[in-house]
Amino acid sequence: MANKAKQKSAKTAKRKLVPVDKITLDIVENALRNARFEMDTVLFRSAMSPVIREQHDGFPMICTPDGRMVVGQFGSYISGFISEWKRGIYDGDVFLMSDPYKCKGAISHINDWMVLIPIFHDGEQVGWSSQFGHTIDVGGPVSGSLPTDATTIFGEGMRIPSVKLFERGKLNEDVLDLLLNNSRMPTMNYFDLMAIVAACRTADKRVKELCGRFGTTLYLSACEALLERTHRAMAQLIVKNLPEKKISFEDYIDDDGRGNGPYKMKLTIWREGEHGYFDWAGTDPQAPGPINFYLNEEMFKMFIGVYLIMVFDPQILFNDGFYPLLHVSQPPGSLLQPNFPAALGCRTHALSRLFDVLGGTLGQQAPDLTTAAGYGTSPYLLYNGTDERGEFFHLMEISFGGIPGRPFGDGMDAHSWWPLFENIPSEYLETYYPITVLEYGSLMDSGGAGFFRGGNGVHKIYRFEADGEIAIHDDRDRSQPWGILGGRPGQTSTKLLLRKNGEQAELPSKISGIKVSKGDRLVYRTAGGGGWKDPFDRPAERVQADVARRLVSIEKARSDYGVILDSRTLALDAAATSALREKMRADRGTVQKFTFGPVPESIGIRKAASHAAD
Repeated sequence: MANKAKQKSAKTAKRKLVPVDKITLDIVENALRNARFEMDTVLFRSAMSPVIREQHDGFPMICTPDGRMVVGQFGSYISGFISEWKRGIYDGDVFLMSDPYKCKGAISHINDWMVLIPIFHDGEQVGWSSQFGHTIDVGGPVSGSLPTDATTIFGEGMRIPSVKLFERGKLNEDVLDLLLNNSRMPTMNYFDLMAIVAACRTADKRVKELCGRFGTTLYLSACEALLERTHRAMAQLIVKNLPEKKISFEDYIDDDGRGNGPYKMKLTIWREGEHGYFDWAGTDPQAPGPINFYLNEEMFKMFIGVYLIMVFDPQILFNDGFYPLLHVSQPPGSLLQPNFPAALGCRTHALSRLFDVLGGTLGQQAPDLTTAAGYGTSPYLLYNGTDERGEFFHLMEISFGGIPGRPFGDGMDAHSWWPLFENIPSEYLETYYPITVLEYGSLMDSGGAGFFRGGNGVHKIYRFEADGEIAIHDDRDRSQPWGILGGRPGQTSTKLLLRKNGEQAELPSKISGIKVSKGDRLVYRTAGGGGWKDPFDRPAERVQADVARRLVSIEKARSDYGVILDSRTLALDAAATSALREKMRADRGTVQKFTFGPVPESIGIRKAASHAAD
């Protein structure tokens, strides 16, 4: 039967394509775009956990029969799955996996449950739909399955190899029971999983409708045309924005959650004709703790495409068409290509910092057209315990930070670096969990000063209404998000636990298993974004408005922008401001391309290695 499925796939691959007129191509493109967003709608309205339902931690795609993404959000890996799967692919099958090492990093930690559905029309496979989402708990030693001190992936929870959740439309109840039996939150995981399946089936339905309307040959030809169009557009972006001479940039993750750090990420970029090359040589070796990011090569190509398209030409359809133009090299055993069984649960710090490194590298070529650094991580708060009804609860909330100053405007305050993520409303938190949000807003002065200022981080104060346990995942508490072309760095993150007995404890950015009591409070502050260009050139009236909106303090207006305001009325002293700015420019001297804070001091084994080298 497996041979029969492969013969069917080969038949599809050899299908003769036909020309597609522009109107039909636009219809197919927009239908697929709409199907991709309909997948999200089905998922978010059907899932139970707040991290998917409210924060939208789910990523869809619709692909060709050989696994190339035509529309979507996270890039292809299906070709690798097809090459490894040996037991037949049939109409009605639903595949599930969660092991990063088994899918070569297509998903990057075991909380992400990824579903794949082969799409068949008239007995022939015409594509794939896929979506993954963050499931709230998959076992392991701590609630939420994200221990900050894990040393191997075996200490993080249940790993799912590629399995058939449904075969020819029939649910494999034994597999489902096994999955749910290994979670502290089986009901929530069940509804989230079935919501992911429903989202994929939505795309399956829409693709079949397109094949029924236009015919399979025309539909597949349109997919190829969309991939080719993106290929041509990206080739132009590469030639325009990537240098022929090699350029490098590096940034740091503060620590690995086990007291070791910092960890350098270094990227070198160049182009040869229309082809771009991205080399991570010089990146530090993998960490003992769980900050390693098993970076799938196709996934990184997706990140490059996201960056180039969003910065330089957002009208380009994002798909896999440009992948043959990009070439990626990652040293084995490094932070971005760790050897099995390295721990991966805190990999979002490297994932987010990757964009800062990519932007810094490209910024050397065209700093006027790139951004400063953002908050560069994905801050989590996890809280679990037993509520007043005696029921176990587990909350995971993804927080945000300062978006960097950009060539076309200020960075957004307290915003997600991933554009489609949203916050969990305080009303939702307080309704479904024993927690009260006492304060929530933009953290004044945390964004770096600039002609376009960096966005402020998040300031949030929680009060815990039940005894329990918390964990924190964050970074940028020792390294500042850098500014560009005279823009100032953003401020670092902090976490302060205020006990109800009056004791205070500063918490590190990565820690699990902290006991909290009813009435304890947590002051949760994330990093701001770096500023873009000279803050002394920012119109004084805009700085005045920032102070009035409580985004910038009157003290920072003077110290970082050279703007003098009356402390009571906020009236602008234009003459004094002009004189102060002139003096501050002279004292500062030449503006550097990048403005960095200090490199974090080496700790743990990093410190020991440094001393050994000395």
